[in-house]
Amino acid sequence: MTEAIVQDYQVASEGAVRHWEIPYARLTDATPTATKPCEVTSLTDSTQLTGTILVVDDDLDVAVVDFTSSMVYWQEVRNVLTYNQDVAELTWGPINIGDEIYYDHSATMPAGVYLSTSPLNFDGTTNTRFGWALPRNATDMALFEKGGATASTQEIAVMQLGSGSAAT
Repeated sequence: MTEAIVQDYQVASEGAVRHWEIPYARLTDATPTATKPCEVTSLTDSTQLTGTILVVDDDLDVAVVDFTSSMVYWQEVRNVLTYNQDVAELTWGPINIGDEIYYDHSATMPAGVYLSTSPLNFDGTTNTRFGWALPRNATDMALFEKGGATASTQEIAVMQLGSGSAAT
């Protein structure tokens, strides 16, 4: 049986690239910055759509977000593992290739850093899975594990979960 292409958007020369405009008001961080990760708000905790902001348009209050599954971007990632109930970060660990990376809602995150290795945020709620740590290149591969048992923010290539993939 031959399948028909119903709409033009179902065909892309680059594959399944997904770039969409999202109003600032629908993002967890309502003041988005290009190149930073983002999360679209949802009614259900830890199931939010995540991606990387490509462009912000202050005139229209929208951000163009790349929701492409498996796209890799260079991101800042906090090596926090657990929090001390609404107070501060409690434990940290090294980040290794393949480690899960989460969009972290914790108020204790450094300014401009949205990703961490913690599955739970500072109040014990589940963070949204954003993707996985990867080496940027052969030189970067030699630098893994990154971070350690003390607090740090590391630059990591992150393969984003994006759209079209199961969140769990």
